[in-house]
Amino acid sequence: MKAGKESSYNPDRRKFLQHTGAVLGGMALPIGYVDASPRRVGVANVLKVGLIGCGGRGAGAAGQALAADPDVILTAMGDVFSDRLDESYEALMELYPTKVKVNKENKFVGFDAYQKVINSGVDVVLLTTPPAFRPDHLVAAINAGKHAFCEKPVAVDAPGVRKVLAAAKKAKEKKLSVVSGFCFRYDNPKRELFQRIHKGDIGEVKTVSTIRNGGPLWTKPRQAGWTDMEYKLRNWLYYSWLSGDFITEMMVHSLDLMSWALGDKTPLKATGTGGRQVRTEEIYGNVYDHFAIEFEYPNGVRGFHFSRQLDGCSMVNKVDIAGTLGDAWIGGAAGHEITGKNAWKFAGERNDMYQVEHDELFASIRSGKPMNDGESMAQSSMLGVLGRMAAYTGQTIAWEEALNSNQSLAPAIDQYTWDLKWPGHEVAKPGITKLF
Repeated sequence: MKAGKESSYNPDRRKFLQHTGAVLGGMALPIGYVDASPRRVGVANVLKVGLIGCGGRGAGAAGQALAADPDVILTAMGDVFSDRLDESYEALMELYPTKVKVNKENKFVGFDAYQKVINSGVDVVLLTTPPAFRPDHLVAAINAGKHAFCEKPVAVDAPGVRKVLAAAKKAKEKKLSVVSGFCFRYDNPKRELFQRIHKGDIGEVKTVSTIRNGGPLWTKPRQAGWTDMEYKLRNWLYYSWLSGDFITEMMVHSLDLMSWALGDKTPLKATGTGGRQVRTEEIYGNVYDHFAIEFEYPNGVRGFHFSRQLDGCSMVNKVDIAGTLGDAWIGGAAGHEITGKNAWKFAGERNDMYQVEHDELFASIRSGKPMNDGESMAQSSMLGVLGRMAAYTGQTIAWEEALNSNQSLAPAIDQYTWDLKWPGHEVAKPGITKLF
């Protein structure tokens, strides 16, 4: 299969549109809309957006970008799969017919589609490909002078994290905005809760415990005509070289909350375990189905993370933060409260955190006051990488040792072809698998 060739896979378009339409439709009218008028001198009234990665998350992000500002249009789209691009384009056209201005020449398919989107004359790029690609895509965007929204996690390994840190620094120098997909930092209840924690309402934070136990996610059975690379890209969640394993790909949201609670300080080291007891079939690649990690911070502070992706088990998603004067608690969508000396429970206005990410991104561009999530998004992603390293090896691993690792999981960005056979790694065996 050549880059840009029509894929042999023909998914049910109606199901895609129903899913994407539900995501987009729920975000068509932004909550807390920001229009930073009058326009800043030097910024064109119309901001052109390019979408890189046209899956459901990409289509959702594009819809949120279009809803964030009255003078935003989508002018370019890129993906390795033509069917994904076409489906996202049709769904977006259905909901935003006057704001989707993507002509045939600006629909790019292939492994180099990201660079073609960046070179198409856009002002802002949305980076929503599988995580392995995000460091190089962000670097290319910043080098080209583009503002960026970058989904989480921003990397799957330490070399990728270091690329992101360098790109974020360059973005500051160029006065470019970089906003991350760590959406909880844009959620009203959590913003108020963490503001109270940081001003001392629970005293000194001593432990943070995060638990996120959920069920299985989607898989796509192998189709006739798919190369090994297409099969893996279609099922990218299940290959650590593409996703970073689920502790990095999904549970990193919980680790981001842990980092936020601790003022974004970095841990000293991590110890953990994990494995795959149920998800052992070939379709699940080489990822685990459960993790348990302890992060050790200075002054005896501890962070704990427990997660699993298993069917038939109880589900929970919560964060418990213990301090010297009280405790803070996040439980699902509704619960945000503090107990103890400064008891409090959130009773304010809810917002759409996914939309607010884009509202604030475009407002920052309009106002000429760039925002930059680069350091925190790289650090939180690295927590997932460190946790995976500790679990895969069965060793206690220092933060600095992990961050300075040269272990790259994925091929170099210019090595990808449809015929490339990239084995990645076998299923890790603690005590046997080596890290460096």
